[in-house]
Amino acid sequence: MHNNYEQARLYTLRQLNLLDTPPSESFDRITRMASQFFNLPIAAVSLTDQDRQWFKSRVGVDHWEIPRFKACCGEVADESELLVIPDLASSATYHDSVLAESGIRFYAGAPLTTQDGYTLGAMCVLGTEPREVTEQEIAVLKDLAAMVMAQIELQHAFGRIDPLTGLPNRSQFGEDLEDLGRDASGELRYALFTEILDVTQTTTLNRVMGPAYLDELIQGAGQGLQQGVGSGVRLYSVGPGQFVHLIPGGNEGEASSEALRIRRELMTQSLAENAATLIRPVVGVAPLRLGEDSPAHVLRTAHSACQDARQGETGVGIYSMAIDASHRRRFALLSGFREALEHPDQLHLVYQPRVTLGDQACRGAEALLRWHHPELGAISPAEFIPLVENTPLARPLTDWVIRTAIAQAVRWYRQGQPICISINISAVNLEEDDFAQRLLSLLDEAELPADCIELELTETALLGHGRAAWIQLERLVEAGIRVAIDDFGTGYSSLAYLQSIPAQVVKIDRSFIHGLDEDARSQTLVKSMIGMAHDLGYHVVAEGVETEPTWRFLERLGCDEFQGFLFAMPMAPDAFEAWLSS
Repeated sequence: MHNNYEQARLYTLRQLNLLDTPPSESFDRITRMASQFFNLPIAAVSLTDQDRQWFKSRVGVDHWEIPRFKACCGEVADESELLVIPDLASSATYHDSVLAESGIRFYAGAPLTTQDGYTLGAMCVLGTEPREVTEQEIAVLKDLAAMVMAQIELQHAFGRIDPLTGLPNRSQFGEDLEDLGRDASGELRYALFTEILDVTQTTTLNRVMGPAYLDELIQGAGQGLQQGVGSGVRLYSVGPGQFVHLIPGGNEGEASSEALRIRRELMTQSLAENAATLIRPVVGVAPLRLGEDSPAHVLRTAHSACQDARQGETGVGIYSMAIDASHRRRFALLSGFREALEHPDQLHLVYQPRVTLGDQACRGAEALLRWHHPELGAISPAEFIPLVENTPLARPLTDWVIRTAIAQAVRWYRQGQPICISINISAVNLEEDDFAQRLLSLLDEAELPADCIELELTETALLGHGRAAWIQLERLVEAGIRVAIDDFGTGYSSLAYLQSIPAQVVKIDRSFIHGLDEDARSQTLVKSMIGMAHDLGYHVVAEGVETEPTWRFLERLGCDEFQGFLFAMPMAPDAFEAWLSS
């Protein structure tokens, strides 16, 4: 039991980052007061390390430390009790101690005890003559010890320490990294970023076990990780369950091996016993140059590697500039798209015709969004739309597309070309309670017939929402707006939903159409799709028609409309009008 206490006590002492630090006036002021009050030549704030007594503050002493063996302050740390020795020369224990041999005869020390019950050392006064102490002096010595502990806790907590783990925090990491940059500029180091839990695990544990359990888990992880990296390595807590430390430069393989070792050690520690199926620590490794890479950059790249580690089998990730560049591009696109909505010259719609069966007339077109980023150039919709549709930008994006498409439909309608424009909307739009009302209001304001607009949704979007979304679609259908199932055949394997879904059109996905004239299996699938859709009363559109044999095959199956490069590429409005005229 005592051995466990001593290990925990030493861990607490080291986490306070007091050992071997420069003198501090805030502590020296207290030792001077002690010396003056007791009228003794020597006073000290003595911290009990593993094998030494180290003086954080001292008056009347030239040296910084003495051995712990037969040191009076060591007994105070062991027993956590005030100790008074009127005459060391008469003490059976201390008559031959280092203090006694140096001429010290009197000792009095009050324990420096943390709120957790760990005694770090003593506030002590010493003299060269034997003497007794009064009750008042004992009370004062205890008060002085309490003042020292208050100063320790204040210094420890003031913006540099994570209160949960007791480890230096993100601010201290930044400060230390800048100090290292001044002392060893240009040297290579590796930052190892350890994450005990991912967001999902944190949420689950918090819900099932409660925040107190989660705090205990993170505290245990911090202590276990510090033991794993060694007492000589400074470990930082930079987020809930997230830790970082630096290792010397070498090569990437050595850094990766160290990360694997740390992860294996964490996996075997007791912190995982109570929730072994949930806890999966991972370690990210990122190189840095001291004095060249900022603390923010180091933490970002190391955390990026840590996130990559969650996708791998080993639980260790090495920072990749290529992967990181991809993530940064996605972030840049999201940041830039808000500006694009405010500067519509970056956005425009193009229109791809849909050609009908038989007379090959064009009575409809799909509106496709295009974005020309001022710095990155043309951005594919396949890249930016999946990013945007899961953010609050989805609503203003859809509003912009709908307004622009309606304005174009109005122009064509007034020119005597009633082209039905198909607009893609996302699942997020169906969650907006006022979506149907907004769309119908825009049509009323534009005095445009409802059959000039068609909405396209994927199967997943249609089936991934409750009855409220279907009610909105039913209201739009009742007003005369057609609803099309986009990418038909790629979503749900069950087709029973076709019996009740509020849609009139199915658009067979291009993946089934590509190479249709040569693939017998695809021909069978498409034939079945068209036949079933027709039997259920749907209008069928084939997307991605690129060759005449494919088109002729679809004609023979009675497909109602065709869309693809065989007929026309997506075009700007003026080019579309020229194509119509020709």
